[in-house]
Formats: sequence, C-alpha cells, structure tokens
Amino acid sequence: MAIALVLVLVVVGSIVFHIFSPWWWTPIASNWGTIDATLTITFWITGAVFAAVILFLAWCVYRYRHTPGRVAAYQPENKKLEIWLTVVTGIGVAALLAPGLVVWADYVTVPDDAVEIEVVALQWQWNYRLPGADGKLGTVDNRLITFENPLGINPGDKAGLDDLVIEADALHLPIGQPVKMLLRSIDVLHDYYVPEFRAKMDMVPGTVTYFWFTPTRTGTFEVLCAELCGVGHSFMRGEVIIDTEEDFQIWRDEQETFASLSES
Repeated sequence: MAIALVLVLVVVGSIVFHIFSPWWWTPIASNWGTIDATLTITFWITGAVFAAVILFLAWCVYRYRHTPGRVAAYQPENKKLEIWLTVVTGIGVAALLAPGLVVWADYVTVPDDAVEIEVVALQWQWNYRLPGADGKLGTVDNRLITFENPLGINPGDKAGLDDLVIEADALHLPIGQPVKMLLRSIDVLHDYYVPEFRAKMDMVPGTVTYFWFTPTRTGTFEVLCAELCGVGHSFMRGEVIIDTEEDFQIWRDEQETFASLSES
C-alpha cells in the first residue's frame, strides 16, 4: 500500500512541479513559435504516458499485492492487449513526429526575401560577414585564412570586396527582416544557438549548414555554443542585437569592408 501511494505522489508531484517550475524557456523573439507549440505537444503526450504508466503500476501494486492463498496465473500471450498497445503506441509516436516534421520543413525552407549572413566559428569566438552594397556575399576558402584575412574571403572575387567583416563583436540585425544564417567552422564542431530565437544548428568543418529566422522584437540576445568545442567552450559567447531599421543602418555604415581591411 505504501509503495502504491508513493507512486501516486510521484505523478502528482511531477505534474505540480511542471506547472509551477521556475525553469522554463525564455520569452521568444523570433517567428518560431511553432517550435514552442511542438515542445508543448511533446510535454502533453509524454506526460500523459508517464502518468498513465506510473498510475497503472500503482494500481497493480495495490490490486495484486500479496495475500495468503493467492496464486499467480501464467498467461504468456494476450493478443487483444498486444493489438491495443501497438495501435496506441503507433498513434502516440505519430503524434510526436508529425508536428516536428512540419516545423522542420519550415525551418529549412528559406523565404525568397531572406538576407544571407555568414557566421564563422573558431575556438573560441564568433565572427560574422554581411553582404555589402551589391547584396551578395563573396566566395570563401579556408586555405586563404591568414591574420589579415581571418574569414578566408577570396580577394579575387569582386563580390566579396564590399562584404562587411565583424570579428569577435556583436552582430546587429534589423527587426522584421528574414535572415538566412550560413554557418561555417574553421576548426572543430560548434553549434550556433540563440535561445530566444529557438534557432540552433551544428557547424561542421568542411561544410556550410544553415537555418533562418525573422526577429520579432528589439533587444540584445546572448549567443551560445551548444557543442562541446574545447577547454574554452563555456567562454564562447556573443551577442545578437536586434535594432530598428534606422539604428541598423547607422551601425551598418560604421562597419569596415573586406577591401578596407585589406588596405590597412
């Protein structure tokens, strides 16, 4: 009886803690509210299964507790029960997967009006590259990386001469503008993550990954590396600042181009 009561208290305590937990996701600052909705659906489904299983276990402990003279019955198969479990489990798995597949399809389908911005990671800082007046990013090659050219921009590509280079500093973006983040690492695995944007993606050396989002409120948001990348991993932090269009243009005009950095 005591064990059954403890199991019931575990379920009740878990539900109460979930409702009143002081740890919850940060207020969203992008268009990815569907990710929060998917997480909520996952919590409901897994929480219901958890409660059902533990309460069923509590009932079994109480209902089939030892009493003198009671003998267990051996029943190796129960086709009706197996069918019900298969159907219910299949529905539950589908309900968990379907919302995520829909969100993922949106996550990797970039709008035509999105602006491409490159994020370059290295131990242990974030660098950025924004398109210049031509609206296009120039080509890059890690073999071209030097102290004077930390992002490996191809100096022979005219499209890259006006690219804006942001080295180990905060990234500014205008509110309401869809952005495609091109992610590149020049040493080890990293992961670009801004909790308020609900957006993150691994950065794999030798390839370019991406995600997109639209900032929905101004403010300063912390960038974290969500992939263990060495002894300085915990210090690999940065900032993304979402500006009004006017403030963004002021900041943009203050940045140096790759051509000006090459001349200095």
